[in-house]
Parts: sequence; C-alpha cells; structure tokens
Amino acid sequence: MKYAFQSDIGNHRDENQDYVGVFKNKKDVLFSIVADGIGGRQGGDVASEMAVSHLGFLFQNTEFMDVTNAVRWLQTEVTQENDEILETSQKYSDLNGMGTTIVVTIILKNQFIVAHLGDSRCYLFKRNELKQLTSDHSLVNELIKKGELSPEEARTHPQKNIITKTLGISTNSDIDVHTYVWQKNDQILLCTDGLTNMVTDQTIANVLESSISLEEKCLKLIEFANQAGGRDNVTVLLIQAEDEVSK
Repeated sequence: MKYAFQSDIGNHRDENQDYVGVFKNKKDVLFSIVADGIGGRQGGDVASEMAVSHLGFLFQNTEFMDVTNAVRWLQTEVTQENDEILETSQKYSDLNGMGTTIVVTIILKNQFIVAHLGDSRCYLFKRNELKQLTSDHSLVNELIKKGELSPEEARTHPQKNIITKTLGISTNSDIDVHTYVWQKNDQILLCTDGLTNMVTDQTIANVLESSISLEEKCLKLIEFANQAGGRDNVTVLLIQAEDEVSK
C-alpha cells in the first residue's frame, strides 16, 4: 500500500493545531492518525501532538496482526492517553480544558479498523463512490439524527463546532470502533473538519477519482478548502491499496 498526508494552517488561524502521523508496528501493520486540537491557543496544539506522538510510539512496539488484539490495544491505549491528557491539563493552568479529536485506522491485510472521537472523519473511496465511515460526535449531528436539523442547515449552524466527545477534557473516552474490508485501488481518507466544513463530498470524490498521485490529491484537497474560505486548519491523509489485498 502507499500513503501520503499534508497539513495546512488555513487562511484565518494563527497556528496549526492539527497533528498527523503514520506508524508501523514490528509486523509491518500500518497505523495512521489525524488529530484536531481543542482548548485555546496552546492547549489544543499540545493535546493533538500528545495523542499522535504517544499512540504512534506505543503502536511501533506492538506485534499484533489480528483485529481482536488491535481493537483491544486501541481501546486500552486511548483510555490511558485520555487520562494522561487530563492529568497534564490539570497540572498546568495554561493547558486547562485542552483536548483533541482523533480519527485512526489500523490496516490488517484485507481488513482495516477505524476508530474516532470527535468530528474528524474517515471516508472510504471504493469503485468511484465516497462513503463516510465515521459519525461525528457533535451537537449538530445529534440534532440531525433526531430529525431536528437537516445536513444543509448543519453546515451553517452557529453551534456546529460544539463537540460531544473528545480525547481529554472529560473522563469519557469511549471510542467508536468499526472494522471494514478493502480491496485493490480502494482509498481511505482521514481528515479534520477544516476540509469537510469547506468542501462537499462530491468535490472530495472528484479529487480522489482523478489520476494524480496521492501527494497531489492531498494538496488539491487543501487548495480547495482554502479557496472556499480556509476558516480552519486542514489536514488530509490518504492510504491506497496498490496490489491485491491478501486475506
């Protein structure tokens, strides 16, 4: 498989609080993570960097190759990382209230695990069709699910940035975890809301179906987000299965 990622400050932020990383364990299993920091100028940046660097380092020392152990590891380490972010935020007054969204994938041959907290998303682009695999942990998404808000209304809702689940901030780190199958030429997209708040799913699909490289696709998606206003940091990570995926 191949992968590429890119992160950009956007047009209106003073700093980039997104963080992204790709890691391999001792059995060459791939772990990718995108995080979007929350909680003030310094706190959000610290929380997102902690999540990516800590989980990535711990993953590199694992040896599992199966879904059961991968999910168990993920749930355990996310809970511990949540505790560590909370402890750090309570220790330093300038970091009080910090947290981060996370969306991660673990690639296991013909299967991949997706887990997330917050509104950073994972998509699967398969046979020229884009499918969102994660459901935002946000106030507006809860209102959509209750039928009180339409997806179109949610895009401009004044409370669209209120997140209902994060890593850090609270003791609730119950991460959503799902497993999917993928095949040759399928593409997995991880991204922050700096992309999805600015561009439509159709625009994303148009870029992913093009014949340019993964690196160029990342840059093109960020370019479109910034052209549409670039109101937030934007981070994009793409993974593609090049060959037939073994079972």
